[in-house]
Amino acid sequence: MGFADDHLVPLVDQGLGNSAYLVDLGDGRALAVDASRDLRGLRAEAGRRGLTVAFAADTHLHADFLSGAPQLAHDEGAAVLASADGHRRFPHRGLRDGDEVDLGGLTLRALATPGHTDEHLSFLLLDDGRVIGVFSGGSLIVDSAARTDLLGADRAEELARAQYRSLRRLAELPDATALWPTHGAGSYCSAPSHGERTSTIGAQRRDNPLLAAPDEDAFVRGLLDGLGSYPAYFDRLAEVNRRGPGVVRGTPEPPPVPAARARELIADGAYVVDVRPVEAFAAGHVPGAVSLPLRPPFASRLGWLLPDDVPLVVVTAPAQDLAELTWQALKIGYERLAGRLAMASWTGAGEETRTLELLPPERVDADRPVLDVRQRAEHRTGVVPGALTIELGALPSRTAEVPDGTLVHCASGQRATTAASLLQRAGRRGLSVLTGGPADWARATGRSLDVPA
Repeated sequence: MGFADDHLVPLVDQGLGNSAYLVDLGDGRALAVDASRDLRGLRAEAGRRGLTVAFAADTHLHADFLSGAPQLAHDEGAAVLASADGHRRFPHRGLRDGDEVDLGGLTLRALATPGHTDEHLSFLLLDDGRVIGVFSGGSLIVDSAARTDLLGADRAEELARAQYRSLRRLAELPDATALWPTHGAGSYCSAPSHGERTSTIGAQRRDNPLLAAPDEDAFVRGLLDGLGSYPAYFDRLAEVNRRGPGVVRGTPEPPPVPAARARELIADGAYVVDVRPVEAFAAGHVPGAVSLPLRPPFASRLGWLLPDDVPLVVVTAPAQDLAELTWQALKIGYERLAGRLAMASWTGAGEETRTLELLPPERVDADRPVLDVRQRAEHRTGVVPGALTIELGALPSRTAEVPDGTLVHCASGQRATTAASLLQRAGRRGLSVLTGGPADWARATGRSLDVPA
């Protein structure tokens, strides 16, 4: 078959910063690459094109989402293609460097590209023997490369050196070769990269600063120096993907629960997760509830801040998409959704509520203690003088450092509200959330920000 651009469809998960790919093989069958457990977008596109997924390829043991390959194998009989060195414990075709798979006109060739993980493969897509593109997973990505510290800080440099060799290998492909990475802007698996998600080998040889590094040592420094923190759940998902995520039947949305049942669940140790908008949470919420608005970053924030082995009671607004809530939780392995609670049910039963002050910049008291929950890389734009800086992901273990009466801020108020809810849960009182960022604080107070060296 002659491969046309419209035979390949990128499917972007904006929340996790990743792309899966659906390839129309031209005969009613399709190849899926790095599909997550949330298969709604992929299935919609396959259905629109009248395709059945015959092959599901994973470039590596993903740490940031559960693979959808076992689900595609169960539901559609897809053949799972993955590294033999991944030692997956479910039926799959294990591939090694140079192995080829006949897709029926097109060919998929495995290319060993360790670095992001030990067993990482890239997949070359060939048409009549000509390489037309490469699914590079977490190896070469647009203007960067994926992180190499997910197997522990003690192996980060070793794997960065492997990543150096893998990127050089990919850079030897013809200039016109399309580059289809999995990780991109917004992914905690990637070193910083801009908003473009696909490229070509030629463009990356010209523009990627890591490929421009003069030697291996400079590459390693450039890669490792650009890494920030990553969500706690990354440390457990790769092993779940090795075992194989459980098959999901339908969309198991959390059942509605009355206030009395919610109270019992909370007494037995359930967490309350309030997914309503910030303003609704601030106006009144269940005591101890954690504010995680149902937005694209919901899954990563959930996986960063809350355990996956306790029941969750979710507080929802009437118009919110329960399927979106469920799939965001399921794709990172959070399956204990015990029920959903409406605030009207809680307040109607006479239960206690808490509020949280959302403070506009013009009402800021410059002498009030400040907590900045942004990531360290964001500090280069300026930090409130004297502010306590604890990024959101580290806050659950450091709440004792934050005094009552603190003004909490991030860049806009979303993460700050989550942080304030965690602090309220830990017993802090008199908290406020700045509805803006440090620049807004500076304009309101007339004071300058500190800029880290």
